[in-house]
Amino acid sequence: MVKVNGEEKNLAGTSISDFLKTTTFNLKFIAVEINEQIIPKAKYGETIIQDNDSIEVVSFVGGG
Repeated sequence: MVKVNGEEKNLAGTSISDFLKTTTFNLKFIAVEINEQIIPKAKYGETIIQDNDSIEVVSFVGGG
């Protein structure tokens, strides 16, 4: 099990890219952090989520 934005999910062994395909996040406007380290978008396909990882997906919004 891993925590994604504070919610427990069974994603161990899944790549970040595969996980994001199951979500409604707009990939152009997000950043992914695993265990307090930002993962570059170019590494989403090769970064495998491990058991007990803590993942934060942050969406960017504009405003004024």
